[in-house]
Amino acid sequence: MIYSFIQAHRDEFTVSKMCKVLEVSTSGYYKWVNNKAKTHSERERYRKEIEQKIKKSFHESGGTYGSPRVHDDLLDWGYVISQKTVARVMRELGLRAIPKEKYKVTTDSNHTLKIYPNLVKRQFNVDTPNRIWVTDITYLWTLEGWVYLATVMDLFSRKIVGWSLDTRMKKELTLQALNRAIIARQPEEGLIHHSDRGSQYCCNEYTNLLNEHGIQISMSRKGDPYDNACIESFHATLKKDLIYRRRFKTRSEAIKAVNYYISSFYNEKRKHTTIGKCSPNQFERNYR
Repeated sequence: MIYSFIQAHRDEFTVSKMCKVLEVSTSGYYKWVNNKAKTHSERERYRKEIEQKIKKSFHESGGTYGSPRVHDDLLDWGYVISQKTVARVMRELGLRAIPKEKYKVTTDSNHTLKIYPNLVKRQFNVDTPNRIWVTDITYLWTLEGWVYLATVMDLFSRKIVGWSLDTRMKKELTLQALNRAIIARQPEEGLIHHSDRGSQYCCNEYTNLLNEHGIQISMSRKGDPYDNACIESFHATLKKDLIYRRRFKTRSEAIKAVNYYISSFYNEKRKHTTIGKCSPNQFERNYR
């Protein structure tokens, strides 16, 4: 308190005179001033370091991470900091992940092909790989026209194990995604494959391929997206993270961006709350 008083009145009286009247040493006062300046400097240095790490996490995610996932990154990097502080610093830095919701029906279930029962029944928690795969189709717009994406997800790790992009939403789109998943994962017989009732999944070529590999066929109830909520959620994440943030001039540009997003960011880096805030690949490495 005495040193603070001297600091506050140093423009009115000399430091030496105040120290003498208040019976403190001049050297003690200047030591206090130096320590205070050092402490302030350390706080500033730490603050700048935290800001840099927050920017690193945010920008490496392509601007998709909000404060919870940025906070997870800082904890992984050894910093002791609260999520509330991370959120405050992000606001001050103007870093904000803004979701944008859109929905479009891509399922053509108006056909006479065979429909299969729902074997999954919204039981989305799986304890081993290659027990349940879920599949769906989504879309993205470019200045050249639409691009369609078919994906196959392993519910165990939420990893996208097969995907395909094309300018048409035909059976070849889903067949290629499924073939890639089978080649990459080599599943044993008994795997359940779950999809909607779209003609791309009900066609003979597709169901024959599943039967050839001993894969059980499961389908959602008509018009119920919640029966396939996990893959719907992935497509919403893809749109929020990538598609709504970019304006693609060409189809090839969009295809390249989606391929990179799935293989290098989503599967390898993006933290998923359902699997303990790991990325799908890290979760599978931990399991092995």
